[in-house]
Amino acid sequence: MTQKGRGTKPKHVPQRTCIACRKVAGKRSLLRLVRSEQGVEVDASGKLPGRGAYLHPYQSCWQAVLRGGRLEQALRTRMNEENRQALLAYMATLPESEEADLALESNEANTAPAAAVKK
Repeated sequence: MTQKGRGTKPKHVPQRTCIACRKVAGKRSLLRLVRSEQGVEVDASGKLPGRGAYLHPYQSCWQAVLRGGRLEQALRTRMNEENRQALLAYMATLPESEEADLALESNEANTAPAAAVKK
């Protein structure tokens, strides 16, 4: 009887679902929004206490969520205008879509200076 090679077990990657596009992705690739006493805020560390919801870091997903009531439904709260404006300001710093982000990364890689080669 042959034995199968037993390598190291792959590390578990927590999966979360984007509330806008409903695609499942790794927890670290999504941004967490959390309901707190101050209202709705972006949780960069992913460890703030409170009810949370996950979004892709792309404007297309954020626009869908902020336009409809999905974020309020997911967090079970009502957003005030101040929170909405803060989230819109944060959204403006994000890439338009995944395709735009990939194109930007490839352009940066192509224009980066080549490493100096020792002779």
